[in-house]
Amino acid sequence: MAAGPRDREPAVPDTRDDAPRLSPDGPEEETSTPEVEVELRPQRRLRIWQLAPIVGLAAIGSLMFAFPLAFGTGDGGAVVAMLGLLISCCAAGWGMMAARKVGHTWPGLPTRTSGERPDWRVIALYVTVGAALVALAVWRVARLR
Repeated sequence: MAAGPRDREPAVPDTRDDAPRLSPDGPEEETSTPEVEVELRPQRRLRIWQLAPIVGLAAIGSLMFAFPLAFGTGDGGAVVAMLGLLISCCAAGWGMMAARKVGHTWPGLPTRTSGERPDWRVIALYVTVGAALVALAVWRVARLR
């Protein structure tokens, strides 16, 4: 007769030799798998709905500031230029606050959560450049009159 399934011995692998030996401190062999860190929170980025109004206001304000200065049209040019400067500065401030909210910082300054103090020379450089730009803008608008 032919050998049926019951006539053969079951093929059970011998797992006693493959298993790590146990000691009172735990397994003797270290079988570790590499760990992978995954960020669960989404990356903080500025979205298009945050950037679009900022870019739009900056473009409109800079055009309102630039055209009266470039072409010097009449008595209302100084008022339009100052209004354009105001809108541009508002867009820049809005952009800075949105960038700070998602965690961006100015170049040379530490992040808010680092606990480091900012370097006074970097702050002085930013204040000097900003004051020079405002002085030049006001001086140019004042020359329109």
